[in-house]
Amino acid sequence: MQRITEQPSNHRHLDKMSTEELLRNMNAEDKTVPHAVEKAIPSIMPLVDVIVEKMKTGGRLFYIGAGTSGRLGIVDASECPPTFGVPHDWVIGIISGGDSAIRKAVEFAEDSTAQSWKDLSQYLVNKNDVVIGIAASGSTPYVIHGLKKCQEEGIVTGCISCNPDSPISKVSDYPIEVIVGPEFVTGSTRMKSGTAQKLVLNMISTSVMIGLGRVVDNKMVDMQLSNNKLVDRGTKMIQSELDISYEKANELLLKHGSVRLAVEAFQK
Repeated sequence: MQRITEQPSNHRHLDKMSTEELLRNMNAEDKTVPHAVEKAIPSIMPLVDVIVEKMKTGGRLFYIGAGTSGRLGIVDASECPPTFGVPHDWVIGIISGGDSAIRKAVEFAEDSTAQSWKDLSQYLVNKNDVVIGIAASGSTPYVIHGLKKCQEEGIVTGCISCNPDSPISKVSDYPIEVIVGPEFVTGSTRMKSGTAQKLVLNMISTSVMIGLGRVVDNKMVDMQLSNNKLVDRGTKMIQSELDISYEKANELLLKHGSVRLAVEAFQK
């Protein structure tokens, strides 16, 4: 049976469309993605809860994927340290073909049935960790065999795919299936499927970090002060929280290195 992600587009003769037609039709397809993600929330919740539980006891979160899916995992992992001030080894993204595959596709890397476990083993992955496989098709060998090996080793597994009852779901303790339907360009899963995966990854990592106490109220109190914009944002957060001048807030922030530490120091 043909996978949904490989089914013909709902739109024909794209090459005959005007620019406006292309953009409006793509946008119409994209609007369906959040609704598909909403239907998957009951599957996302238990995965978030188990990740929080594992990470509170020293575990880590891993993403493994190939192509677009792998890149999305790396993007999400790389955004956690600056956003939430966590160590770089808390959330780790791994892509088939190695780091060079982030920029340039590595031929047949996703077809390996052994490499994913070798890649995970470099990080000494263990039972304290959670490994999420990302594959729009749900049939990527690199991801499937990595999750299968994790299950054999007693490591909690999850997945994000865009086909129902796919092979990847069968090796996932917490499968997430976001059924977005055929792509605008037939089979181009960098489009709706990629958008769905990005949305789910945002939801998972953000909810996990909130669960780990890395957000207070609605503020990124542990964000890294890596540029002037973030220093200004942090200063204004402290100014608002403590009802002090901008200059005093900025002084506290630069002295203590984070919004959380600055506020705590002032309130002692």
